Amino acid sequence: MQFFRDMADNPFLLTGLLAGLLASVACGVIGPYVITRRIVFLSGAIAHVAVGGIGAAVFLRHWAPDGFAWLSPMAGATVAALGAAVVIGLFHEFAAERLDTLIGAFWAVGMAVGILLIKFTPGYQTELMSYLFGNIVYVSWAQIWWMIALNVVIVGVVLVSHKRLLALCLDPQQAELQGINVVATNITLLCLVALTVICLTQVVGLILVIALLCLPAATASHHLARLATIIWGSIGLCMVVTTVPRVAVYGTRVSAEAAIVLAAAGVYLASVLLTRFLTRTAARQGRPEA
Repeated sequence: MQFFRDMADNPFLLTGLLAGLLASVACGVIGPYVITRRIVFLSGAIAHVAVGGIGAAVFLRHWAPDGFAWLSPMAGATVAALGAAVVIGLFHEFAAERLDTLIGAFWAVGMAVGILLIKFTPGYQTELMSYLFGNIVYVSWAQIWWMIALNVVIVGVVLVSHKRLLALCLDPQQAELQGINVVATNITLLCLVALTVICLTQVVGLILVIALLCLPAATASHHLARLATIIWGSIGLCMVVTTVPRVAVYGTRVSAEAAIVLAAAGVYLASVLLTRFLTRTAARQGRPEA
């Protein structure tokens, strides 16, 4: 209850909760497509390329302030993530490169470029650490409005492209036979993943983004069948794991970002054990007596 009593005096408590809810919408909507398409690690690659965008933004603002004073780290991360999504999609389709090879390459190069540019920027860049590991304790209203804009784009594109995205995730070859532009649809999905990664940055950081993007969706898929219902279930689970642990660890030494990820992992593990228990129980009850 101390959390809610302090909310009147500390506005960052409210913005932190709002950031968690906004991130829940983004990852709840996109997460089911990610696990169905089996591109979970692709989100990690995009997140690490976003580190390069953050480093580039910090570097350009310092060395060319006249032309890039407007460039925020979040804007740099968004441009880099979207660029990586498009390049990975095109390379995978037209260069006949294995997706796992592209993921590994972008994962390493993106992080290396970001760290290199930060090293060439004088001073200690505290912003980088907050974007890497999350900083839900200090979320500004400017960041909240940025997340709202990203959510509007994500939800809007999904509402327009849901059938094409679903066909791509279930059977790309059949989707192509139905006249769907598989390449464009795949790049659209990757760009949505990139925007979701940027939304989650405020909550758990780029390093831990995979957990919140896939675990709630995977948990919901254990108990729901249709993708539309999985999306709603994933949104609800995300909202729970981004708010309850945040409030529970308030005033303790436990990091809110770590608590959110561990809560998501705990809920997923409990769901796996429950699903296996119910499956075995049903199998035993259906077994004919000797």
